[in-house]
Amino acid sequence: MNPQAVLGYVCLLCFSFVSAAKGNPQPLSFQPGTLYQYRYSLDVQLDHVSTPSPRGAWLRAEALVQLHRLWRDRGREELLQVQIRDLKAQHELEEERSQDGTGGPPAEIALSQKARAELQQPVFISWSSGKVKAFYGDEAESILISNLKRGVVSLLQLQPHAGTAVEEDVSGSCQVTYAVSNHSITKTKDLLSCAKPNPGFTSVNKIFGVEWQPTSKSQYVVKDNLLQSVLSEESHVVSPALRSTTGIKISSRQQLQLVSPPMPGPTEVAGRSLEDALAGTEGRHQPLGMASLPFKRVCTRCPSLRAYLKAFDGQRVKMDTSKAATTWQFQRFIQMLRSAKKRDVLELLRRAPEEMLPFVVETAVAAQSVASLAALSDFLDFGKEPKSLLEKFLYAAAFSPRPSGELLRLVLDKLDGKQLAPEVRETGIVALGSLVGKLCQQKLCGLQEVARGVETILAGLRGAEEESEAVIYLLALGNAVLPETIPTLLDHAEEGPAAVATAAISALRRFPARHISSKVKRAMRRIFHEKRKSYEKTCRLAAAEILLDNEPSPMDVINILLAASELETETATFLLLKVQNSLRADHHHPARKIMKDIMGDPRINNYNFFSKAGISSSFSGPLTVTQDLLSTFELDLLFLEGGFLRKSVSDFSLFSRGRRLRAAQVTIEAQGMESMLGENVSEGEEEPELMAGMSAIFFDVQLRPIVFFQGYTDLMAKVLLSSGEPTSMVKGNLLLTDHHQVIPLQSGLQVAVKLQGGLGLDISADMDVSIWEQDLKTSINARGNLAIDFQAELDAPFLQATLRSQTEVETSIHFDTMLRFSGSPVLMCLQLREEQVPYREIFTVSKSAGSQSSTARKGRQGTVPGREFALHRANSKVCNLLLTAEEE
Repeated sequence: MNPQAVLGYVCLLCFSFVSAAKGNPQPLSFQPGTLYQYRYSLDVQLDHVSTPSPRGAWLRAEALVQLHRLWRDRGREELLQVQIRDLKAQHELEEERSQDGTGGPPAEIALSQKARAELQQPVFISWSSGKVKAFYGDEAESILISNLKRGVVSLLQLQPHAGTAVEEDVSGSCQVTYAVSNHSITKTKDLLSCAKPNPGFTSVNKIFGVEWQPTSKSQYVVKDNLLQSVLSEESHVVSPALRSTTGIKISSRQQLQLVSPPMPGPTEVAGRSLEDALAGTEGRHQPLGMASLPFKRVCTRCPSLRAYLKAFDGQRVKMDTSKAATTWQFQRFIQMLRSAKKRDVLELLRRAPEEMLPFVVETAVAAQSVASLAALSDFLDFGKEPKSLLEKFLYAAAFSPRPSGELLRLVLDKLDGKQLAPEVRETGIVALGSLVGKLCQQKLCGLQEVARGVETILAGLRGAEEESEAVIYLLALGNAVLPETIPTLLDHAEEGPAAVATAAISALRRFPARHISSKVKRAMRRIFHEKRKSYEKTCRLAAAEILLDNEPSPMDVINILLAASELETETATFLLLKVQNSLRADHHHPARKIMKDIMGDPRINNYNFFSKAGISSSFSGPLTVTQDLLSTFELDLLFLEGGFLRKSVSDFSLFSRGRRLRAAQVTIEAQGMESMLGENVSEGEEEPELMAGMSAIFFDVQLRPIVFFQGYTDLMAKVLLSSGEPTSMVKGNLLLTDHHQVIPLQSGLQVAVKLQGGLGLDISADMDVSIWEQDLKTSINARGNLAIDFQAELDAPFLQATLRSQTEVETSIHFDTMLRFSGSPVLMCLQLREEQVPYREIFTVSKSAGSQSSTARKGRQGTVPGREFALHRANSKVCNLLLTAEEE
């Protein structure tokens, strides 16, 4: 042989080896007239994360995948036929498990004749060196089988060189990253980036949503430009954000292995184009999308509203909203109404007895189907129905976890142009704000209904003649949290009378830190330091809190501390305690680090600054800490110089994954008491009218304020004619979370994740003023329960499996304040106690394959003992003194 030829051949081999080692792209192709056979296997496993729980669902399938080339053009685009043959599926029978819970031998799943026939129908792909450019099949084919074929075809989606790309496969349009080494290609898919049709729905507040942690990696082996094998593995962990221990883990594994050697196969078909070549094949083959199609499981055991109505005369719903049984019933009714027709929902509304009607209205709003909203529109007459029922409807709308434009339109239509009771109109306005805000959080700000709702609120604010009217519209803007309304809020905060300014600043406090701009901070400084005019002390304190809570500058903190030395004793005491409290906060108070640095300066952190002897206080601390959640309690008490309570704020907040939710914030205010005690008002302040009232925020929704009494005459009437019954603030059932998500697996199977959380709530408050005994008692009683239904449904052509966890908790919390101002110093006792908390969890695994079905359950229940929270040592001493004196 010619030495030069030998040397050239050796160099060519070396170059080829080095090129392969470096991962240089090599064109992939299938040869004509050759039948390629791959052994295909699929394993899917679903398990509960929590223990003890039943063993999960397991599925295995094996088949032979045949592939051959039908046509190829000059640009290397190929038309490939892909066919699944001899598919066999297995699963684990519940009754064959051993006593230790491990699985027995797998059982074969008998496939129907129709399923076998559809599985063997070929599909066609336009393929170019690893890229699937188009997918062709029969659109009349069953969705589950068509998706399974998409899963097989998606294994042929690859590229022979490293890099990042956006690919469309069974998961949707996703970002993928390739790494190449020798004959191996690794593809990592970012499943969180996948865009797919019909993504489902979720709650606006992410604290009540679902955490999804997916991974996907595929390993390809390519030799001599031919795909030898594919191993694709993925895992998903889905769980309620509030309770990851009740999550579900999904594992899926697919494998293709070339069966060698390749066999002689059909010859290529003639045709000038791919369409011509495709037309020469048997059957009808339409272009189809690569992304899996959503499959909706038919529920054969779900209750129907029509069946319920037939037996309605003998049925009643227990109406104790604090019990979990009522909340479970609430969720079952929602499911019934979502699939019901308008005439059936309307019949239920008309036939429901009086004590059950509020429950039905809440359910119809929560269902939020076209039929249920249309039925409510026909049924509710805002000119005739009792105020309590109309308020129930409006609050149910305000608390909706994912309101629609249709729900907002219904509320607007019911409020528009009607003579309404003041309570109903005020409730409607704050509900409008909540609906507008939640729709904008769903990126639906462009809806006509949203624009109409915003204009309704702003026009009402512009035309408000009474301070109380303006306050309601400002609180509605606080519910909406729209950045474009900040200038309006600033104007009312700086220029409005005391009640209006307080409401405007309260609305501004609802905005996240990114919207508290330098302009907002300058306005808050002017209010706190009274640069332009005098402000009521609660306005000044609220302005200071905005500065302290939103990325404060060191100079702001120093100026607030210096200004405290010039304030009245009680106001200064309260403000300084707020600063000290932020230093002890364990929930990442924004000002904590800055304040810690400033407090290291002895010129500020000294007795002169912090020796105020007032009885006002600010306290916060954790209530419950889990791996997912921190719940805190915060109490602010501001007193007058004479010892009478001016304002108390009780706040229960939830912190999870950088998010905060005000679960409950109750504010009780009393003003004008100075004249009763013979005191003079502070210099620069007007003498306020005698009044006491309460306002509340629940689950980030501001409610309509409640007035206990207004004026001396009203006070005396309430004292003399009081029934002793507490004022109900919230009573009813709320749908806290509503989530539906379809997870398409790489195999073409799909898992539907559903989360529904219902809350039954009964919160009341009372304020008892005894002029003769010279004491004040306030109490807030909250009784409620939480019922969470979380499930994952696996759907395959030959198996259906459902993993479900149901959790219920009942609780009762009492917060009491006792104040004795008959002597000096004023004595105050705070009590926060929680009664025993019963809970129950049930884990279920249900499977159905052919004629076989099984269900397994495990659960646990218990009771957490009641407890009383020790707020601080000084408080405990005063409580012992006052409670002992009261018993005597």
